Amino acid sequence: MAIARPIRMLGAACILLCLFLVFQLHQSSSEEGSKLAHGMKKDPLVDPTGEPAGNLWRADEHDYSPDSEQSARTNAALITLVRNEELGQLLSTMTDLERTWNSKFNYPYIFFNDVPFTEEFKQKTQAMTKAKCQYELVPKEHWDVPDWINMPLFYESAKVLEEQDIQYSSKISYHQMCRWNSGMFYKHPALAGYRYYWRIEPNVKFFCDVDYDVFRYMEDGNKTYGFTINLYDAPQSIPSLWPETQRFLAANPSYLSDNNMWEWITDDVARPEHTKGANGYSTCHFWSNFEIGDLDFFRGEKYEAYFQHLDRAGGFFYERWGDAPVHSLGIGLFADAANVHWFRDIGYNHIPYLNCPNSPKCSGCKAGQFFQGADFLSKEDCRPTYFKYVGTH
Repeated sequence: MAIARPIRMLGAACILLCLFLVFQLHQSSSEEGSKLAHGMKKDPLVDPTGEPAGNLWRADEHDYSPDSEQSARTNAALITLVRNEELGQLLSTMTDLERTWNSKFNYPYIFFNDVPFTEEFKQKTQAMTKAKCQYELVPKEHWDVPDWINMPLFYESAKVLEEQDIQYSSKISYHQMCRWNSGMFYKHPALAGYRYYWRIEPNVKFFCDVDYDVFRYMEDGNKTYGFTINLYDAPQSIPSLWPETQRFLAANPSYLSDNNMWEWITDDVARPEHTKGANGYSTCHFWSNFEIGDLDFFRGEKYEAYFQHLDRAGGFFYERWGDAPVHSLGIGLFADAANVHWFRDIGYNHIPYLNCPNSPKCSGCKAGQFFQGADFLSKEDCRPTYFKYVGTH
């Protein structure tokens, strides 16, 4: 029986409407995480992304076999502060890192914990790699709350931070972790023989094949620090960090690098409410869950004196100073900006932010995507300010 013309038209309209809705959903999905902020017209990662310039060391040209006595590896290690209960998430990280990079170069892993690692942890992590694995206990004197910290004041301060929705503010182990990562990790005896480190963490992803020795790149280029993601911090967590930094600089003016990142650190245009809330600090920082660094810089006179000043000020406990802003201020003030490198070619994700290059070596993320989730996350991108004052090197 023939279908009446009005019903046919209604059916056709429904089909067109469904197709339109599918198209809109696809557009919305494809644009997720691509919204730009702070005046950036185009994400540099949308353009084709290649390896850094220079003479790069490759596994097929040098000996990187795990047990070679003539290894081309330099004095470097992959390091992580991790708990036994994070084993599954860490194995996921190692799977990605081995697949994209370390299975070619076999740099050692050094795992740190404030309690002994379980045999299960040791067996399963070592099974993930041909590289050597080392399991280290954080010295008690490096982890314990310093005796100059007033614990009743800590608990009162934590309540205030909780009322401002500052995450982990009352979790003392989080404060201890931030302090250790800020100024204790490089003092561990296990790192005494090393010059460079690549910090990794549980539950991160690596998207791109990297076919050169990143540690040799750091060494040959005299690089001090490498990053992938550049963010704003919560000003409520660090209100006295910049004033304390200014006090330190006033007492040690010669420590300031001639080619520093002062404008990036103090910008009050992109997010003036942040700069005001942090008393003059833009809160821009390198997201330190990925960082490749020169241990000699952190062991050096300038950074160590800076950390000691901050440690005595108590902000790791009375506020919630993170290692990311502390590292970033140290690098931004005392290092040569020309020796800081954006590893744009290393695809990286730590929820909810990403570094996604446009490269045939990458899969699993969209070129130029900065975040996963709601659009408000786009405003946390401090790369436009960094590119403006420092550049994209």
